[in-house]
Amino acid sequence: MDFNISGLPPEPFRALFELSDAELAARGARRIVVDEPNGVPCRVSLEEAIPGEEVLLLPYQHLDAPSPYQSKGPIFVRRNAGVAARHRNTVPEMQRRRISSLRAYDENRWLLESDVVAGAEVETSIRRLFDNPNVAFIDVHNARPGCFAFRVNRV
Repeated sequence: MDFNISGLPPEPFRALFELSDAELAARGARRIVVDEPNGVPCRVSLEEAIPGEEVLLLPYQHLDAPSPYQSKGPIFVRRNAGVAARHRNTVPEMQRRRISSLRAYDENRWLLESDVVAGAEVETSIRRLFDNPNVAFIDVHNARPGCFAFRVNRV
């Protein structure tokens, strides 16, 4: 089963970097300057932000359809994130270092299956969940902090 993983489009986030800290706070967001490597995964580039880089931590509605499972979660976005990352049949390196929660949904946004796995097992879990022909997509989260990581779509 082939699958695609895409980062979020950067356009909706660009103007947010121009807001003041007070304006960001009013939106539930916060500006951060990264101080350590491998702790701030960008949802656009699907790469770790590097020390000294400016990022925003903000809420993101990743499952917005009418469903009991609609969900909003925290994400990081790098100021310098250029274009949305694209991965086919492989998981971004940043996710291989994290425990992941995978949630498989049907076309009506109804949760069909879920899994929690170590980073090295994410691809195997994706393939297993897509063995169910009713699974339309999978949302991946970082299991410990609960941050939305990315969506996986069937090809």
